Amino acid sequence: MSNIKVFSGSSHQDLSQKVAEHLGLELGKVVTKKFSNKETCVEIGESVRGEDVYIIQSGCGEINDNLMELLIMISACKIASASRVTAVIPCFPYARQDKKDKYAFGFQSRAPISAKLVANMLSVSGADHIITMDLHASQIQGFFDIPVDNLYAEPAVLQWIKEHVPDWKASIIVSPDAGGTERVTSITDCLNVEFALIHKVRKKANEIDRMVLVGDVKDRVAILIDDMADTCGTICHAADKLISAGAIKVYAILTHGIFSGPAISRINNACFEAIVVTNTIPQEKNVKQSNKIQVIDISMFLAEAIRRTHNGESVSYLFNHVPL
Repeated sequence: MSNIKVFSGSSHQDLSQKVAEHLGLELGKVVTKKFSNKETCVEIGESVRGEDVYIIQSGCGEINDNLMELLIMISACKIASASRVTAVIPCFPYARQDKKDKYAFGFQSRAPISAKLVANMLSVSGADHIITMDLHASQIQGFFDIPVDNLYAEPAVLQWIKEHVPDWKASIIVSPDAGGTERVTSITDCLNVEFALIHKVRKKANEIDRMVLVGDVKDRVAILIDDMADTCGTICHAADKLISAGAIKVYAILTHGIFSGPAISRINNACFEAIVVTNTIPQEKNVKQSNKIQVIDISMFLAEAIRRTHNGESVSYLFNHVPL
C-alpha cells in the first residue's frame, strides 16, 4: 500500500506492531517524552505530507496521559500536512461516562458526559476518522461529526466458543446486565441457543446491591458475554449466581479486560472455567497472574479495517467475518 503511515502511541505498542505486521508495514518513527513538569512532548520522525495516517492508541494504562499523547500526535500530523488522520482506538476512553442518569432528591445530578468531551477533543485536535471496537454505548458514535467505524469482536467470540467449548450447542448465553441484551441476543441467534439475563442494581459505581437471574440455566454451560470488566465485581457475582442456579460450568467472554483493583484476585477465587478477553488492552501481566485468563488477538480486525479504509472499501464485512 502506498501513501500510508501507521504510528503507535505508547499505550499498547505490542498490538500496534501486530497490526503493522498484518499490513506488511513498518511502524512510523515517533518519539514521545515528558518534560520535567510532566508535559507530554511528541515528535513525528518522518514526513507525513500528503499521507493517509493511522495512529493506534488504546484507552488503557495511564489513560489521561495516553489520551493527551494521542491528541498531540493527531495535531502534529495535521500541521505536518497529512492528508487524513485516523485515530485507531481499540478501547475508547471514558466510554462509560456516556449519559446523565444519576438523580438525587428528584433532581438530575451534575454528572458529566465525558465521552462527549473526549469526542470533541479528538475532533478539535484534527482527527478525520475514528476506528474503535465494541463501544460501551452505541450512542457515542453520535457524539462525533466525523466518521466512526465501531468494529465488533463478535465474529472472534463465536469462533472461540465453537473451538473451545466442547458442549456449546447445549450452552446458554448470559448477559450480566440489561444493557448487554442486544449483544447477547445477536450471539444466540448465530449459535441457535437460548439466552438468560441478570438484572443488577447498583448502590454506586463498582458496587452491586443485588442480582436477579431471568432464565433457566440448570444443568447448562453458561457463557457470560459483556463488553468490558473493570474490577470484575459484576461478572464474579454473576458467576456465583449462575452456579447457585444450577449451571454446571461458567465461562466469561469480554472485549475489554480492564482488570483494575481487586480484579485478578476475584477472578482467581471465582468459579470460572475460563475468562476470555481480547487484546484491546495489554494482558501479558494479567495472564501471568491468573491461569484462567485467555486472550483473543484482534489485531487482524484492526489491520483489515485500516486496509479497507485506506482503499475505500466497505468495513461492514468485518461485522460478521473473522479476517484471515
